[in-house]
Amino acid sequence: MTKQPVDLEAAAQAVRQLLVAIGEDPDREGLADTPMRVAKAFEEMTSGLHIDPAKHLETRFNIGHDEVVLVRDITFHSLCEHHLLPFFGKAHVAYLPADGQVTGLSKLARVVDGYARRPQVQERLTMQIADAIEEKLSPRGCAVVIEAEHLCMTVRGVAKPGASTVTSALRGAMRNNPATRAEVLALIAPAGGR
Repeated sequence: MTKQPVDLEAAAQAVRQLLVAIGEDPDREGLADTPMRVAKAFEEMTSGLHIDPAKHLETRFNIGHDEVVLVRDITFHSLCEHHLLPFFGKAHVAYLPADGQVTGLSKLARVVDGYARRPQVQERLTMQIADAIEEKLSPRGCAVVIEAEHLCMTVRGVAKPGASTVTSALRGAMRNNPATRAEVLALIAPAGGR
């Protein structure tokens, strides 16, 4: 993937052309600054295209911990690559350290943000986070569960607001060991269940 900076002028021009194509007047008072505003918003919402989110996991500490590490309820937002409409929700990220090696808790949230800030599909986002953890931390296992609402399902097409999509990616012991998998999924579920 080529990591080019965003061409704000070209993006703004494209937004202007879109406004014209849908029958709007991009020069009217309310829309005059919209093309550049949208270009800047997309620059921010797609900033993950210009970084390697997995690099955050290169920060490691040996503290001798070998039990589950879980960061639950990491909020995120992304863009559905099919409609360029937002989807948003929470990611739950867990891993079983190997040889006592852990990473900073904020690093897990940064990995989620980095992959989310790209045109995405939720299934790929879930796998990318798990793959990055597996590659960089070499844990005995990891689990990523994402719950999200997709505006492409809410504001168009089937128009079902409130529908939630859940995806998971389980690796190593969290996939192969039923007791470990059950423990992690129980920790992810809030008290009292859903």
